[in-house]
Amino acid sequence: MASGIHESQSTTIANGVESLKISKRKVALITGITGQDGSYLTEFLLDKGYEVHGLIRWCSNFNTQRIKHIYFDPHNVQNARMKLHYADLTDASSLCHWMNTISPDEIYNLAAQSHVAVSFEIPDYTADVVATGSLRLLEALRCHIATTGRCHVKYYQAGSSEMFGSTPPPQSEDTPFHPRSPYAASKCAAHWYTINYREAYGIFACNGILFNHESPRRGENFVTRKITRAVARIKIGLQRKLFLGNLHASRDWGFAGDYVEAMWLMLQQEKPDDYVVATEESHTVEEFIEKAFVCVGLNWKDHVVIDKQYFRPAEVDNLKGDSSKARKVLGWKPKVGFEQLVKMMVDEDVQLAKREKVLVDAGYMDVSLDLDLV
Repeated sequence: MASGIHESQSTTIANGVESLKISKRKVALITGITGQDGSYLTEFLLDKGYEVHGLIRWCSNFNTQRIKHIYFDPHNVQNARMKLHYADLTDASSLCHWMNTISPDEIYNLAAQSHVAVSFEIPDYTADVVATGSLRLLEALRCHIATTGRCHVKYYQAGSSEMFGSTPPPQSEDTPFHPRSPYAASKCAAHWYTINYREAYGIFACNGILFNHESPRRGENFVTRKITRAVARIKIGLQRKLFLGNLHASRDWGFAGDYVEAMWLMLQQEKPDDYVVATEESHTVEEFIEKAFVCVGLNWKDHVVIDKQYFRPAEVDNLKGDSSKARKVLGWKPKVGFEQLVKMMVDEDVQLAKREKVLVDAGYMDVSLDLDLV
């Protein structure tokens, strides 16, 4: 449909006569929909009345836990406004196929191999997905626009504060990048690909340089969730020690649910641009640990052990964003503060640990190895 407006039909009855009502809604395409940000963004867009399509990688195990509460079987046409499709950022043909089939109005590229430490171990794959994958998606969009004339389509690229690396804080849109990991370097490439396609082809393409954003849906191998999971399990008696690396690294931590609103706001502007999204507060890993243990009435020094294997080959010491542009232009600001965020995550993980304890007591889970750690 050349206008880019997708129509859905609903039936209403007035004065005993059945009539057909045509409703118009925007269509969004999200890569990385099963991730933390993807799940919050999907909820946000559905609340706005969007039809949401998500691209997911094929896997022998389902990885849709974060969005199962908003999933409807496609046969339930009235409620199924979120649809999932198999594709991969390493497969250009699948991206082109779904771009042309879905004909989205807005595209949110959130997919990535996003673990910094892991990127040192699989740098080739990280670059292929994060950097070249973004280029493939942009090229699929360029070809789609050239073929259909749908020039109104808008594109969001998820950047990262890791791109600033060793550049001193505070970091804004004008701060030079100095990436310190294959992940960060790949994000820099994706950032500049986005700018290049915006300037070369006139595509409405935005970069969101998001500083660390967490939630109870954060992956358990990320340091914040690793901490809150361990705190909860220690409190319940399922674990004794928490092994960590550099406690002095400082980060600007916000709530992921707040940050997806900023993504959407970028695509509602008249002109495309790049924005830093941050709380403008910086806290060390040690501060995060202390706040988390305080939530359950424990002293972190009794349980935390430093393990050198968790230190990065190249450390990023301090990230603190200057989000004044986003606050002024987008009218965005964070709603959840640091202490509230930590407590939110700990409270959720305490409930999870309690459910695990039931399984342990019933003999369905074995945590003896965790309890043997001294």
